[in-house]
Amino acid sequence: MTTGLWWLVGRIGTGGRGVSVAGPLALVLVAALWTLTMILGWALIYWPHLPGGFSYSSDLDPTQRADFLDALYLSAVTVATLGFGDIVPTGGWLRIAVPLEALIGFALLTAVVSWISQVYPAVTRRRTLALRLSALRRAGRPADRFGSTMTSSLLTSLATDVIQVRVDLTQHAEAYYFHDAEDEMSLAAMVDYAADLAVQGQTSPSVEVRTGAALLGRALEDLTTVLNREFLRLDTDDATTILHAYAADRVRRLS
Repeated sequence: MTTGLWWLVGRIGTGGRGVSVAGPLALVLVAALWTLTMILGWALIYWPHLPGGFSYSSDLDPTQRADFLDALYLSAVTVATLGFGDIVPTGGWLRIAVPLEALIGFALLTAVVSWISQVYPAVTRRRTLALRLSALRRAGRPADRFGSTMTSSLLTSLATDVIQVRVDLTQHAEAYYFHDAEDEMSLAAMVDYAADLAVQGQTSPSVEVRTGAALLGRALEDLTTVLNREFLRLDTDDATTILHAYAADRVRRLS
């Protein structure tokens, strides 16, 4: 669903506003689909047993409360753990099924909250890495300092951040579809500079710097592998081509 929504936004060409809501809207739609599927499934279980398998409050006529809408209502209030008590199961196994649905509904709510709370930190880590690269680029290319221990630590730290982004995209693919409004916060716009740093580091006379540059380069290659396999699906393994396609995929949706 998330991929389909992202594709639709790109085809419609809604610009920055449409792209900016694609990720959050996808989370809402997925959570709604999970909930709706559960409600419909349990409603189909209850429906054949209405009204005989349930007890109704005094102000309800059981003969008028036996259609699918009532089964849907019962399932919805059970999933939401509201427990109005106007329709209560009396059949033996139904008295187990209804509380079980309530427990599953509570677990679903917990899972949705946990899922969303994990996606946003992944987006934040990606944007933080982009801001680091943007700040480094504005500060000037550190080519003349590639022999320093500080540069080696910097390259290693960037490699660690790139690896974290790769893990985030593997575990939380939804994070890919969160648009970054500013170039400084967009890894797609800044990742070329990270690749440039890795190439420059390979020419350093310092073994530590070359090691850090090699680690950064390898981390970027692994990132491009995930980007291509999970999102871009290009018929190429060239890291540079994939990174350019990654940037183009973000820019195209702003036009």
